[in-house]
Amino acid sequence: MRYIILGGLLAMSCPILLSAQRQAAQSDQQTLVELERTWNAAFYDKDTAFIQNVLADEFIATYDDGSQGDKAKELALAASFNQQVESAIQDDFVVKVYGDAAVVWFSLHLAGPSKGRRLELTLRYVDVFVWRDNRWQCVSSQSTKITAQ
Repeated sequence: MRYIILGGLLAMSCPILLSAQRQAAQSDQQTLVELERTWNAAFYDKDTAFIQNVLADEFIATYDDGSQGDKAKELALAASFNQQVESAIQDDFVVKVYGDAAVVWFSLHLAGPSKGRRLELTLRYVDVFVWRDNRWQCVSSQSTKITAQ
């Protein structure tokens, strides 16, 4: 009789446990989207302390021109950024969490003046994060420039 009651309780609690797992995954997804948005703003604000914390020591970026950079280069780029950005809109987020790793895909639409005319640019990003020291850290980022068709 105890086994039947225990089995019934376990069967009833399975949907609750699955729901809790889905909520945790959603929370990680929301956290990563917010982290991407804050990282983007930190770049334009030259907030290298925030960026230092987000990037893993082994961070590698592949930029839209095919060149690569490490954590030091990314921090230097943020510190020396001096272009006017009228708008920087991130959208089309897709976040997949795989245990202690996550992949974030998104678009970044930039607009602002460049060489006397208005420039509009769209980039697609793929960022890979790992969970360590109770926070998400980016180990890899790749951007691709989307050309008008």
